[in-house]
Amino acid sequence: MALKIGDKLPRLTLKDQDGENYHFSRVEDKALVIFFYPKDFTPGCTKEACSFRDHYEEFQDLGAEVIGISTDNESSHKKFASKHQLPFVLLSDKEKRARQAFGVKPGLLGLLPGRETFVFDKDKKLIHRFNSMGASQHIPEALNSLKKIQEK
Repeated sequence: MALKIGDKLPRLTLKDQDGENYHFSRVEDKALVIFFYPKDFTPGCTKEACSFRDHYEEFQDLGAEVIGISTDNESSHKKFASKHQLPFVLLSDKEKRARQAFGVKPGLLGLLPGRETFVFDKDKKLIHRFNSMGASQHIPEALNSLKKIQEK
C-alpha cells in the first residue's frame, strides 16, 4: 500500500553504510527527504546522489535531513558515499521492506527498482512524493516542497 499525503513516516530500522542500525526516529525536529534510488555507482543514481550532495546545505538551511535508500548492501553504500563524498546517510534495503512500506513501485517496466523521493515535515507527515526515473527533477521537487512549508 502506497503512502499518501498526510500519512506518517513508517517505523523501520535499516542498516546504514557503517553497518549500524538506523531508525528514522533518530531525526528529531527536522523535516526528512528520503530518496529511493535503483543502484550505487550507476550513472543516473550517481548523478542524483551527487546532486543531493551539492544541494545538501540548502536542505539543511530549510531544516531537513536527507537520506538515500537502495537495495545495495552496507559495503557498497560505504564505498559509494566515500567515493562521492556524500554527507548524508545511505540505508540498505536488501529485503525491500522500506520499498514496500513506502509503496515504491518498480521502474522501467519492472526491470529496475523505482526512483522516488518522499518529503516529510517535522511532524513526520508526508507532504510530497515524486516518482520519476529521471534523476534530475528529484532535487528541485524536494526543495520546492520544503520551501512551501517554510512559507506557511
